[in-house]
Order: sequence, then C-alpha cells, then structure tokens
Amino acid sequence: MDVDTRLVRYFAAVAEEGSLTRAAERLYVSQPALTKQIKQLEALLGVRLFTRSRTGMAPTEAGQVLAERAPALLATCDEALRDTKSAARRAARVLRIGFLASAANEPTQDIIARFGVVRPGWRVDMRQAAWSEPTAGLSEGEVDAALLRLPFPGQEALRVEVLLTEPRCVALPANHPLATRDAIPFRELWDEPFVAAPPETGAFRDYWLAADERDGRPPRIGASTDQPDDWLQAIANGYGVALAPESAARFYSRPGVVYRPVIGVSPSRVGIVWPPAADTNPVVQDFVACCLEAVGKTRER
Repeated sequence: MDVDTRLVRYFAAVAEEGSLTRAAERLYVSQPALTKQIKQLEALLGVRLFTRSRTGMAPTEAGQVLAERAPALLATCDEALRDTKSAARRAARVLRIGFLASAANEPTQDIIARFGVVRPGWRVDMRQAAWSEPTAGLSEGEVDAALLRLPFPGQEALRVEVLLTEPRCVALPANHPLATRDAIPFRELWDEPFVAAPPETGAFRDYWLAADERDGRPPRIGASTDQPDDWLQAIANGYGVALAPESAARFYSRPGVVYRPVIGVSPSRVGIVWPPAADTNPVVQDFVACCLEAVGKTRER
C-alpha cells in the first residue's frame, strides 16, 4: 500500500492539535482541504482515525497507534529528503537562500560578497517565496537557510539569529485621507480595511495585522494577497491599507501607494534562519557568520 507522506503529515498535525481549525492554520491550508485529506487517508487505510465532535478531534484506537509512530516516520523521511537535496547542492557548490520580500534588503549584497571570500567557487542562489510560505521553503528542505521576518509559524523548531530591527509603517492609497499626514497613530487605523496575507498563514498574517495590538478589536480585511505586486495593486485600488516594514518604501515604491510612519505599533525584525540539522554544516554556518558580520554583530555560541 502506497500512502503519500503528506497525508500522514496532515494526520499528525490534527492529532497533535486536536482541532481541524488549529491544524489547518499550522499547515497553511484551508479547513475543507484538510478534512478532505484526512478522509482520503482513512479511505486508503480502511480505518477510522478520528472521533469527531463539537469539542475537537480525538484519535480512535487505530488513530492513536498511527499518532505514536507518525512523528518518527516523518522525521526520518524529512531528514532523508533534506540531506539528499543538500548533498546535490553541495556537489554543485550552491547555497540556496530563501527570503520573503524585503527581508533580503541592503546588507544582502555585502553578505554574499563576504561569503564569496570565505567560500571561493561557491554561488548563493536567492529564492523569493510567496507569503503563503512563511519559512520561504526552509521547512520543506527547498533551501539551506532563509532571511525571514520574525515572528513566523514554526519558528520555535528552527535556529534564528536576529540581524536587524526596523520600524513598521503603513502603506496607503495615495488618495487616502490619512496620506497627507506626517505620521499616523495606529489607533486611527483600527477601523480601516487591511490588505492581508492569506488566512492559512496564521500567526504571520496576524502579526502584519498587529492583531495583538488593537485592544481586542478584530481587524477588517479588505483583500488577501500572496505576492508583493498583488499586495501593492490592492492597496493602490483602495481595497485597504497595510502595515509594512520601513524598508518597503524603498523596495516597493509604486504610483498610487504612499508610506507613512506609524506610532504605537511594535517594530519588525529580520533574522537569518536555518534548521537544527545544519548546525554541523560548515557552509551554512559560514553564511550565518557572514550575515552577522555584515550587520556588525558578533555571534554568541
């Protein structure tokens, strides 16, 4: 019997969370899609894996057996695939670095230049990911390390070194009544519709809506987008405003969109992130060191 490991991964998330809703947020998929995948796994195995109720999802006896063995199975599979991809990149002397939007900002060229001195003959391939991939391919082993905005879902399972901190600002339609202001208190934006990342990105989306900094007032969503160009177009069209790192004004200038400082919202941080398995990878560790040196930091071990 052939079972897609993706189905086992979805099953394990539901078993751990005890809720389809929380598991869907963690996996960045919709709840109906997750339900369909669980039913498909049950059909393949010919057993019922969960008892469903209004309070959540509880594994059946058969489901409990799979829940106990699934983590080790997935970990072995992930490690094998990650090591295979990494070995292929090492043979080609390529280090692949994922990034989201302006997380790869002005220091990036200096980082790559420093890495070239430390590792002559190696090439750094930068891979930009959509917002629906908050780890920029790191969790799937598609990249060796990533430059990411913090926080992001799954951060606790990865290594993180903070590189820099910058204020958040607000991106507004150029004709918005607040666009003429020099600075805007965040409280004045609470009732505005926001252009947001896809719902399945969970905590990543909530952070860029500053959901925890609204005194309990839920954000209004005017549009959801997955790419910077779509995000900018939605703002220019007047579908909403959006919080952004201050550097977005430099990297994503566009007619019809203006950026203004925001008062009363926490800053954004950028980090270099890698999997624990790469702690012993000298090439990845050289890149991490180059990142820290480029922003004037000394690594603590």
